[in-house]
Amino acid sequence: MNAQEPGLPRSRQANERLHALVPGGAHTYAKGDDQYPQDLAPVISHGSGAHVWDVDGNRYIEYGSGLRSVSLGHAHPRVTEAVRRQLDRGSNFVRPSVVEVEAAERFLATVPTAEMVKFAKNGSDATTAAVRLARAATGRPRVAVCADHPFFSVDDWFIGTTPMSAGVPAETDRLTVAFPYGDLAATEEVLTRYRDEVACLVLEPATHTEPPPGYLAGLRALADRYGCVLVFDEMITGFRWSEAGAQSLYGVVPDLSTFGKALGNGFAVSALAGRRELMERGGLRHSDERVFLLSTTHGAETHALAAAMAVQATYAEEGVTARLHALGERLAAGVREAAAGMGVGDHVVIRGRASNLVFATLDEHRRPSQEYRTLFLRRLLAGGVLAPSFVVSSALTEADIDRTVDVVAQACAVYRKALDAADPAPWMGGRAVKPVFRRLA
Repeated sequence: MNAQEPGLPRSRQANERLHALVPGGAHTYAKGDDQYPQDLAPVISHGSGAHVWDVDGNRYIEYGSGLRSVSLGHAHPRVTEAVRRQLDRGSNFVRPSVVEVEAAERFLATVPTAEMVKFAKNGSDATTAAVRLARAATGRPRVAVCADHPFFSVDDWFIGTTPMSAGVPAETDRLTVAFPYGDLAATEEVLTRYRDEVACLVLEPATHTEPPPGYLAGLRALADRYGCVLVFDEMITGFRWSEAGAQSLYGVVPDLSTFGKALGNGFAVSALAGRRELMERGGLRHSDERVFLLSTTHGAETHALAAAMAVQATYAEEGVTARLHALGERLAAGVREAAAGMGVGDHVVIRGRASNLVFATLDEHRRPSQEYRTLFLRRLLAGGVLAPSFVVSSALTEADIDRTVDVVAQACAVYRKALDAADPAPWMGGRAVKPVFRRLA
């Protein structure tokens, strides 16, 4: 029996209110209703574990929770209890709280490749701080970013390189150059072309594919040879690859690294970590020119740091990373089998590490297609699965995974019909979902 699309009258009304009050209708572009099929963008009422409910009362199995930040599931009891304990003790003071000491000690014990840490509220600020440190330490203006990675910061040095570069001076944009992931020769060519100008190499150490053998070590060697700072953006890989990030898993130590997302299980906390020699330039115990590093009113809110400490303890004591991988492997195998069984195994494609799965939707010519993505998302939502990706949380059960695979099989049956017709339009229900980064609305 085919699932019916959920009725969303209250969600549609809430979306209209959001667009009237909030630019884009959401506080993160990736959460916008343009990312979902027409009239099927649920507005969430609440969540528990791996499930969320919209304001219309529909329940969904949720993936990619909080843009990958909620890896333990919503309202995780250990995390929420740690937060509650701090709320009664005050959240922000005129001097550092002892919680800041405890959180820093806990983080550096979890990520022993780093020597100092500074907390903030979002990944953009932390990564931009790493860029600023690199520029100060090297005296160089240019930033080299990995062209194959979708996002590093909302700040000008990165956003100027995207199709949404309006408002960024061209002079700023020209200071950021790109290198391809996995290609050491091409990266060295960039460093040679801009010899003595590149302050840092910024990249995610791993993404939807494993780094080629020797690649990260080769980048480390290039950074040393050309005198630039190696920065790992571990916003996604932190905790999902290992508790200490991809740098620990692959055994390559960057000069600086940034963490966030899973660190707070949905609470706002991020971290800049790295070598003492570099980090101390943002401190008081050095003789160099001072760097205005991270100075945020809310960067050390006690309840967010308490959440981070509870997350780290839970990962260490309960083997969360291993569970994420096991759940992801079960899901990937099931989805691939379902897609193959419906004759769309070459069109609905699962990619990525088991703890960080994404899917590609390909058309009849095996090209990426927003139209087929729309069809696929629409059928998932009809089956009670909210899945802009297949990124798992540890709160999922095997029954949740099996139910998801059943819904995917139904979606793939419709996908096959669209492929046979060479036209997904009859099953899209309206306009196609859109890419986040585009020049015009």
